This record gives sequence, structure tokens and C-alpha cells, in this order.
Amino acid sequence: MIPLSLAEIADITGGQLHDIPDPSDLVTGSVVRDSREVERGSLFVAFNGEHVDGHDYAERAVAAGAAAVLATRPVGVPAVVVPDVQEALGALARAVVSRLGTDVVALTGSAGKTSTKDLIAQVLQQHAPTVWTPGSLNNEIGLPLTALSATPETRHLVLEMGARGIGHISYLTGLTPPRVGVVLNVGTAHIGEFGGREAIAQAKGELVEALPSAAEGGVAVLNADDLLVRGMAARTKARTVFFGEAEDAEVRATDVRMTDRGQPSFTLHTPSGCSDVTLRLYGEHHVSNALAAAAVAHVLGMSTAEIATALSGAGTLSRWRMEVTERADGVTVVNDAYNANPESMRAALRALVAMGGTARERGGRTWAVLGPMAELGDDSLAEHDAVGRLVVRLNVSKLVAVGGREASWLQLGAYNEGSWGEESVLVSDAQAAVDLLRRELRPGDVVLVKASRSVGLERIAQALLEGEGAGR
Repeated sequence: MIPLSLAEIADITGGQLHDIPDPSDLVTGSVVRDSREVERGSLFVAFNGEHVDGHDYAERAVAAGAAAVLATRPVGVPAVVVPDVQEALGALARAVVSRLGTDVVALTGSAGKTSTKDLIAQVLQQHAPTVWTPGSLNNEIGLPLTALSATPETRHLVLEMGARGIGHISYLTGLTPPRVGVVLNVGTAHIGEFGGREAIAQAKGELVEALPSAAEGGVAVLNADDLLVRGMAARTKARTVFFGEAEDAEVRATDVRMTDRGQPSFTLHTPSGCSDVTLRLYGEHHVSNALAAAAVAHVLGMSTAEIATALSGAGTLSRWRMEVTERADGVTVVNDAYNANPESMRAALRALVAMGGTARERGGRTWAVLGPMAELGDDSLAEHDAVGRLVVRLNVSKLVAVGGREASWLQLGAYNEGSWGEESVLVSDAQAAVDLLRRELRPGDVVLVKASRSVGLERIAQALLEGEGAGR
């Protein structure tokens, strides 16, 4: 964070200083909510969570070097006491971002946010110092913490924004007003909470409504291939830049093909030229993500050749998202278990099939180890059934459905589509899946593991790679 005195922080947050000998003392380090992450000069934010009260760790944080604690009550060590820690954290982020004057790039979408954010960050980092959201910390706590990690040297601040209801993205854009806003897609993730895709589109479109006008430098980067996203052009005063396969997309890909390892290769076109790209990522769905990143980089002044080089060198920054590891015995494990929705399930299955092409030539098989997709509401049965059917249509060799009711719907869809028998199996939990796979896997097989985050299927992938049980 930029250096701020404790007096300044109190003024910004509307707080009161307690147990502070000198109000001019500076916070020069990071702003953290975990006392184990404290460094000298940090500001420790004491959240009162469901299971842990950060106020109980205030003394430990100061002993570890924190300059002060942001708290809702006096804690016996230097503290800025505020009525609401979350609101104070947001106010601090808003003040710091306004002082920095950095270009804020915000992105949202139903699927692919984190992968695309990681691509944008890696491309822009080749252009100028860049700070970005770690992992998927895209909510009202993670976003301001990310913003506060920016320094005076930061040129680009790339922020992922999530939403679970109308108004959530408006709140986040109020904390860190973006100049460039990216909307990737409108899918069915969290449809059970929103009630329909139109409501999801309404929420996601709050991002483009928050952008400054074209005259003030605002740019909306929109997916031309998603009609609900394309329609958001009418909701913004910013300049619109489309990406995708549509003819009017200013940033697009041609000659898309897959390597024998399932990695996309294509020719990138921008208004300033064209250049070849081969991604290190797996799955054709990353072409759209790469185009979004390319559009942002183009808007911020990078040449097409620079963008293509940066995209070709970009890797996976966030864990459990198409992490591909080949074991010594030739079995390939694809850990995509961080989260799942119908769109990302379909993309991952197609990536599995692409990766399995060479494996089949060597006698290997493709395994889809799938668990429930959460928060689908009344659409849950139909969506799980559809994924099971797609497994058959894509000619995946084996389906292992993990869990209870939703997993049984996956298996039912596969059976109804292709009258599958031994090709699919329903198991009760992660350990049962590990036990089955250890018995059945052979050299050359490719195993995809994917489910919603709450299911914890990453344990299956980890066990297959570590040679241990899936855990309990």
C-alpha cells in the first residue's frame, strides 16, 4: 500500500485512534486479514467471522510488526476503531486507488473470470507494473485487499468482480472505479440465486454502467458472441470494443486449431495487425479468454506482436484450474476442480477429448470424474442430465460420477444418451473414486476431475498424484 499515517487512515475511515502514541506513525506494509501474513508496517484488519474473531489476534499481529489494527473495538494495542470494518476497508481502498491514478481494469462473467484475469495480468505485466486479484478473491473483502496492495509504481490494477445478486458489482465498482470493464459471458452459474439469465445479465452489466464516458477514456470490452453481453453496449457511455468470432469483433481469432496436447493455436487479429499465438493453456475455450485479454492490452497501448508474445508465454496462475500433470507411468491428471457450472463443464469435457486424441492412439482412455454443480436451482436436474449426455456424445471413455443425487443425474444422463453400462459408475465420495481409479487406470489414460468448489474433488487429483488417500 502507499504509505499512510494512522491519522490519515482514521480520517479516511471515520475511525478513532486508540492506544496510538504517535498518530503520524506510518502504515508502510501490506493490509492483511490473517495475522500470519503480517509484515513490518502492516495494517491488520480484524474481521469478526463466523468461526474466528480477528480481534483475538490483534496483539499477536502487532507483536509480529503490524503498525496498527483496524478494529471495531479497542484491543489493547494501537488501533483505528471504526463502526464497520468492511465499510472502512472499502473506504480505504477507494481513497488509495483515487490517489494512485492507476488504470483499473475490472472484469466479470459467469465462467472463465479467474483464468481470463490471470491472462490479462500476465500480458499487461509485460507492458508495465501490474497488480491483480490473487485466485478468486473477487468479493467485498478480497477486492479492496487487492487494491490496497498496489504501490505508486503500479500502472495497471486488474480486478476480478463476482456477483451473487443485483447491486453487488455496483458496490465493487464504487470501491475501485474502473476505466476498462470486461464482460466475458452470461451463463448459468448461480442461476438458482439470480432466478434467470436475464437477471444475471442485469447484474453483470452493472460493470459497464459504472464506466466513465468515451470522452473520459472509458472502454467496455464485450464478448460479441454472447447476445446478452453484446446488448450491454446500450447500457454504457464508454467506448465499446468487441472481441470474439463475430465479423464486427475488433479483436478476433482465425485459423483456430488444437495441438496434439490440446492447447489452442490461432492467428490473433486486432485493429493494429495480426500475429500467431499458441497458448500454454489447455482447451479451446481459452481462445475466447485470450481474445478478451488481447482486447484489454490493445486498448492500453500494446502492439499485436507484443500481445501475441505475452499470450503465448502465459501460464496458469490460480490453482486447480486445468492443472495438467503427467505421472511417471504416463497417466495424465487434469485438476479442474476449483469450481464448476454447466458452461465450464462443457468446456472442460471438450478439452479432455482434445487432450485424449493422442492418448487413444497409444491405447489410452479418457476419464471424466465429475461431481455436482451447485446453485442451479430448478435447473439442476436438467443441467446435470445434459452434462451426462454430453460425456457420451463426446465419446469420453469413462464417467465416474461422485456424490449423491446430482451425481446420479449425471450418470442417468449418460445412460439415457447411450445406454451406458460399465462405461459409467456412481461412487459415494472422493475416496471411493480414488480407490476405483487406482485399480483401473493404465498408462496413457487422461483423467479430468471437476465439480463445484464445495464438493472438494481436488482431493481426488491430489491423491492420484501423491499416491495417498483422498482424505476425509
